[in-house]
Amino acid sequence: MKIKPDLSFWKLWDLSFGFFGVQIAYALQSANVSRIFTTIGADPHDLSYFWILPPLMGLLVQPIVGIMSDRTWNRFGRRLPYLIFGAIIAVIVMCALPNSGSLNLTVSGAILFGLVALMLLDTSINMAMQPFKMLVGDMVNEKQKSKAYSIQSFLCNAGSVMGYIFPICLAWFGIKNFAPSGEVPPSVIWSFYLGAAILLLCVIYSLVKIKEWPPQVYKEYNGGDEAPAGEKKHKADVITLLRNAPSTFWSVGLVQFFCWFAFLFLWTYVTNTVAHNAFSTPEIEKVEGISDGQNDIDGKFILLGDKVIVDHGDPMVKDVFVDNQTLSSPLVVINGNDTIVKDGKIALNDEGEPKVSFNTSLSGVKTIKIADKVINAPVDVQIRDYLNGLKGEQQFVTASIVSTGNDGKLSVEDANTVKVEDASRCKFVKKTVLNAASPRYNEAGNWVGLLYAVQALASVVWALILPKLGNYKFSYSLSLLLGAAGFILVAFLTSPYLLFIGFILIGCAWSAMLAWPFTLLTNSLHGGNIGAYLGLFNCTICLPQIIAALAGGWILSLMSTPGKLAPEYLMMMIAGISIALGAVSVFFIKASSAKEVPTENIPESDIL
Repeated sequence: MKIKPDLSFWKLWDLSFGFFGVQIAYALQSANVSRIFTTIGADPHDLSYFWILPPLMGLLVQPIVGIMSDRTWNRFGRRLPYLIFGAIIAVIVMCALPNSGSLNLTVSGAILFGLVALMLLDTSINMAMQPFKMLVGDMVNEKQKSKAYSIQSFLCNAGSVMGYIFPICLAWFGIKNFAPSGEVPPSVIWSFYLGAAILLLCVIYSLVKIKEWPPQVYKEYNGGDEAPAGEKKHKADVITLLRNAPSTFWSVGLVQFFCWFAFLFLWTYVTNTVAHNAFSTPEIEKVEGISDGQNDIDGKFILLGDKVIVDHGDPMVKDVFVDNQTLSSPLVVINGNDTIVKDGKIALNDEGEPKVSFNTSLSGVKTIKIADKVINAPVDVQIRDYLNGLKGEQQFVTASIVSTGNDGKLSVEDANTVKVEDASRCKFVKKTVLNAASPRYNEAGNWVGLLYAVQALASVVWALILPKLGNYKFSYSLSLLLGAAGFILVAFLTSPYLLFIGFILIGCAWSAMLAWPFTLLTNSLHGGNIGAYLGLFNCTICLPQIIAALAGGWILSLMSTPGKLAPEYLMMMIAGISIALGAVSVFFIKASSAKEVPTENIPESDIL
């Protein structure tokens, strides 16, 4: 087997440059997914379930791409065909995902559209990301691998910082950072457009600059039983590969479990934690259902006859009681120009809080306009909901989707009828959530992107310190403990600027997670199945995230008080405990070779 030749700096740069664009796409996804789904109406207890899709796609795609690309060769190359296909899909989906709330769909339809887009986006990012890591293994000699990984790491962090700060920068340049309820702000939408354009340019650059070795040349430099496509070869199946995996594969995988469990909670819950603690985002009540003490009627849409009385958590206005008169209108204005009811719902003020309360007398009303009728100096004014004054037997209809056709008729899907014998006892069952349409929430969303950028920069600086900390167990464990402290700080800090400290510490853990796992693994691997093992090792990243996503909503429900705001900050504490357990697990690693402390290794952590 021949020794791979030394490559110039720019050849090493070209092998990884496309990672810059892919990383921008990843950063936009990781920083904005929870924000997008919260904005279009997702329940906080459901947020973690949406995060199942990214690691699930990584779990499925990475091993497949790794194994298939080990056996691929065509006129585009060995790894590059997967980059081309993945990047094209990513660019298309990046333009679609942030528009989930702007397609005139129901809330349920918008969430479903967003989920499909998220699944396609993460699948394509995984496909586009994997080739760059494998190209280094294919074409770079052992002497230059550290340098190649350092370049890849620089591009990884540079792309991360750019993707994270796009929304806040666009807001500074005048792009609107707020939108009507249920829609994603233009600053986020245009950030995805810009990221898609950069990704496309980076992929074109890579296709022009990278020339992969043909099958015979590859075999001369890499050896192994497995040659590229077109030659007879032994195909090791996944079970055989796992059975023969070095012990490092499993011991490092244990550390990975605790670390990635923690970071999934960060991505899921940090936006709402920061919005509540540091930006005082207003809370708003949403209706979960109706109860008469015996029957619980739960539904995103609830109807009484042909009238929608709850529209995705918002109680509808039945009528306005004015000086013993009952008047109905979808639009109510008081004191000349103050709209208190719009489209049949109570309007919100500039802070995102309801202007009035149901079934309570309003004060300070000089005039009130209902439809075309104006009443001067009314004595008593009340906005009433549909439960007010109900008596006797009633039938409620719950539905998952309600829409109005061109003929004005309602279309109801997944309908279920519930009969209540005494409707006078019915009350709304409410929950409290943050108002995602408020300016403060969207300021917090942008600030979280800046915090992620601080984390990425801290990761780069800490990577320079890692070589001076001695053996890998000490540096790895210390870094994770610092990260654990950062998670706990984020749970309680109320100053936007002091949050930088928490994310700097989290960046230390991030740096070690980028540096050590793949260094320890690749040092223990030999032969022609490197791509397959790298793909399989991605399971140690994806599985803990899937478990965390499945458990997150359940854990948060256990800690929540009915009707009160979900304590998402406590999820940051649980994440801190998890990553501290990862620090302890480091001492169980038995590495076959770990002589060199990397400046920073393959950024596999960027795969969700």
